[in-house]
Amino acid sequence: MRTTSTVAFSTEHSKRLYERTRSLLIEGGSSSSRGPGNYGEYPIFMKRGQGSRLHDVDNNEYIDWMMAFGALPWGHADPEITQAIIEGASSGAHFATATEVEIEVAELLRQIVPNAEVVRFANTGTEAIMAAVRIARGYTGRPKILKFEGHYHGWYDDVLLSSNPLPVSALGLPHDPVRIPDSSGLNRHALEDTIVVPWNDVESLQHAIENHPGQIAAIITEGVMANMGVIPPAEGYLQALQSLAHENGIVFVLDETVTGFRIAVGGCQQHYKLDPDLVTFGKALGSGLPVAAFAGRAELMNALTAGAVLHYGTHNASRIGMHAARANLCKLMRNDGEVFRHIWNLAERLDLGLMDLFRRKGIPAIVQRVGPMFQIMFTERPKIQSYREFCQFVDRKAYQQLSLKLFQHGVYTSPAATLHSIVTGAHTQDDVEKTISAVGEVLNSWKP
Repeated sequence: MRTTSTVAFSTEHSKRLYERTRSLLIEGGSSSSRGPGNYGEYPIFMKRGQGSRLHDVDNNEYIDWMMAFGALPWGHADPEITQAIIEGASSGAHFATATEVEIEVAELLRQIVPNAEVVRFANTGTEAIMAAVRIARGYTGRPKILKFEGHYHGWYDDVLLSSNPLPVSALGLPHDPVRIPDSSGLNRHALEDTIVVPWNDVESLQHAIENHPGQIAAIITEGVMANMGVIPPAEGYLQALQSLAHENGIVFVLDETVTGFRIAVGGCQQHYKLDPDLVTFGKALGSGLPVAAFAGRAELMNALTAGAVLHYGTHNASRIGMHAARANLCKLMRNDGEVFRHIWNLAERLDLGLMDLFRRKGIPAIVQRVGPMFQIMFTERPKIQSYREFCQFVDRKAYQQLSLKLFQHGVYTSPAATLHSIVTGAHTQDDVEKTISAVGEVLNSWKP
């Protein structure tokens, strides 16, 4: 892995593969976040991963801080997870019947997640949110849902708005934000019942609830704003949100698709001592396989009985995915969640090392972090507390340039400033030191 020289760095094979995909796949892959919009001329094509390292088709090696958008809490090809997948696959990929391993994973979730009285498995975080919204509407008989600016809850029509960075002048006032769809092709009525509110702003939330008395079925929030890098909740904000929801008969949905099994064994629920009515999971649950879940109070979840609130799915609780999830959860719980102490300590060392580097070199940048989730932000501000501040004060282009230059020094992060990096159980102190050194090398020859 290179941290001091860029002479031998080449991605010519990736370039050829990208040219080969152009008439087959849109933007070279199956998600626009992996395409040239983030990666410049063409994305890097990877061929294998092991532990904290990725290897591309040109045989370049990278320390991987992206970890499949956070879906790999143990890094690449972890032996225990791999063995669990092999054992599951060797006895049948999927049955679409009742299976014992499904019960075992649900029991583990109930043990880990404080409010998981009843569990339902799904395939993606988007699907879990869709089901949670449907349950909330069915249970309350109310039509509207409330989401927050800058939060992304998947590509479901009802929540696909105000999730992308935009000029602040386009956003309107905090008490009356402009609702901005994120896509063409949406059902033109899908967003009529979706209320948008600035996050980390209790007054605006209370104002929105008062303006729609008895109409809001659910308030949906991330525990940490993870679609604008990393923006932590203000002290007491999530607790105030929870209180307002419960006082007004509104279902509190905590979206832990990103944060679940990453900042604590029990996610944001445990870390911030929350009591949501419903919680959704994805990404890290399957440790690299497409496994999602939603869980919550039995009174709400029982709305699914006999399809009264309908949620079907051929691949729900896929056997191979369940085997991976079971191994993952058991490993995360081991020694009272010891891995979380390890990753929090490594993330703090990386955070302090990068901040010291920026200070010494006079670079206007900060590291925003919640536990092992972190993102570098080029800004003059001491911290970024909201979507609107992110849009106004963060130099996203500078971050993209840094990330693309770090590839040449063997460090792999997502070039999108709206995403973030993650420390996992596979990372080491050596990975941290080499990454700090690589950032220093880049800053010796480049200034944002």
